[in-house]
Amino acid sequence: MEINAHSLSTRHVLGIKYLKPEDLRLIIKTAAHFKEVINRPIKKVPSLRDITIANLFFENSTRTRISFELAEKRLSADVINFSASSSSVSKGESLLDTVRNILSMKVDMVVMRHPLQGAPVFLANKISANIVNAGDGTHEHPTQALLDLYSMEESIGDITGRNIAIVGDIRHSRVALSNIFCLKKLGANVRLCGPPTLIPKNIETLGVEVSHNLRETLEWADVANVLRIQLERQNISYFPSLREYSLYFGIDKKLLDSLDSEVVIMHPGPINRGVELSSDVADSQQSIILDQVENGVAVRMAILYLLASKN
Repeated sequence: MEINAHSLSTRHVLGIKYLKPEDLRLIIKTAAHFKEVINRPIKKVPSLRDITIANLFFENSTRTRISFELAEKRLSADVINFSASSSSVSKGESLLDTVRNILSMKVDMVVMRHPLQGAPVFLANKISANIVNAGDGTHEHPTQALLDLYSMEESIGDITGRNIAIVGDIRHSRVALSNIFCLKKLGANVRLCGPPTLIPKNIETLGVEVSHNLRETLEWADVANVLRIQLERQNISYFPSLREYSLYFGIDKKLLDSLDSEVVIMHPGPINRGVELSSDVADSQQSIILDQVENGVAVRMAILYLLASKN
């Protein structure tokens, strides 16, 4: 399958802040072609038949790792899966030594998730392979932002000038930061909503609004991207209890049905059902959560395809 497309401006996808608006549009356009592919009876194309990709996950992941692996296999790439818990990293080997050993096996691309911010950027300056950031600490998760963008525009059309709310644990979320960069670069209006303790100080400098009133935010929004409460990243208590959080910032069907207009509901997963979203909202017609999962494969196929063309 050949796609007539201009080239990305970079050899890596390290974060949305390093991509130009034209890069974002090119990825979305290319993803639309690949979504057609994955909905065909024969879902594989030979685009990356001679490319070897290593998935390096130094942090647990199910959704993202499976989505990348499926995207790679749909493109006919050779795939190596690496888990830090069962590797020499657990014996004290450094990140750079680990990656150099893998690259000596003639790997062309590295997809990496790491608990430390900046790890993919560090690696990109040390090795020749293309790097895709699959999430670094609480910093960025660029492919999630891109699949969120694709899913939004599939649902409501061009996001330029539209109102997008990001609700929940902004402080600990790499998804939030990547979404902010992505949405602002393409001209959307962005409002963050959550408890004051879960909104970083001075985040308004990124060109976003901040609200602590969920109903008011949902009345304003065309789309609400609801984030998971990341208890595993919280070393202190940022709110009294999950019950109280749900009372003030959880979205249920009664709240949605009382709004003046219909808002599209998104969530990057996994969902804490009954906390951020009730089950009747997560599974409702207004939810595009499963569309996000499907679109994730197409978007990651697009990114890998476009990066391979840079070599």
